[in-house]
Amino acid sequence: MTIAITDVVLRDAHQSLFATRLRLDDMLPIAAALDDVGYGSLECWGGATFDACIRFLGEDPWLRLRELKKAMPKTPLQMLLRGQNLLGYRHYADDVVERFVERAVKNGMDVFRVFDAMNDPRNMKAALQAVRSHGAHAQGTLSYTTSPAHTLQTWLDLTEQLLETGVDSIAIKDMSGILTPMAAYELVSEIKKRFDVRLHLHCHATTGMAEMALLKAIEAGVDGVDTAISSMSATYGHPATEALVATLAGTKYDTGLDILKLENIAAYFREVRKKYHAFEGQLKGYDSRILVAQVPGGMLTNLESQLKQQNAADKL
Repeated sequence: MTIAITDVVLRDAHQSLFATRLRLDDMLPIAAALDDVGYGSLECWGGATFDACIRFLGEDPWLRLRELKKAMPKTPLQMLLRGQNLLGYRHYADDVVERFVERAVKNGMDVFRVFDAMNDPRNMKAALQAVRSHGAHAQGTLSYTTSPAHTLQTWLDLTEQLLETGVDSIAIKDMSGILTPMAAYELVSEIKKRFDVRLHLHCHATTGMAEMALLKAIEAGVDGVDTAISSMSATYGHPATEALVATLAGTKYDTGLDILKLENIAAYFREVRKKYHAFEGQLKGYDSRILVAQVPGGMLTNLESQLKQQNAADKL
């Protein structure tokens, strides 16, 4: 079973590593090379990018999507959508959700990973239905966390509710990097045992468990995983694409990706990243405090940046 790779370098990688500041001008020169790799999809839009384009970069987020689609016509483009919140910070009316999705599809979006911070399927329903009605791929999301209330049955029930709503696949979103390898194996195994659904896993590297969690999930039957090109991976971000490709090469899970093509992409971003040094977070290795605090990797550099602006970096 070949494992599909979604590279998040154009969205969650830079959101996690340097506060969502990567500019379109630094994406387009490498777009053709990314398109030639053969990824299952490329995450390039949604999350905090819409806000950052307008608030910090002076870019039109819709133009960004159109330009990326033009530059990468072969690879499905993917986004992260906050359900009823779309890409904002409050709930929007159903007709606004429907219209936003329609425009996103029209401008080039193919795969919508739809999540709700409360894991309430009612807050994902309108968006998921809109995505499917416009012919795009609707991916429902389990936003993974741990608490006395979050048992294995919690995730199985949510999976069933999302399937009843209507989805093309399910993503387990470990946004804080707290999914242990053994829990990943159990969760994936039980979902695949009970439901006929394509399953994808997203992990952050913050606590040091992500690579192990991905591998155990692959052994349990997950269909696809998220990674980031090596020069844009780790710390607050994600497992390195090349490392996983090398790990699975020659096995029944072989991704089929050419590691030499990935090396050229990594070299490009190694240089580009230097431009954004001012926005980098403090973390240099792993942060085990996140096992308790559970702060998502995509929030950390943005939080650090905002605290610095208020001369309150010591409050982190």
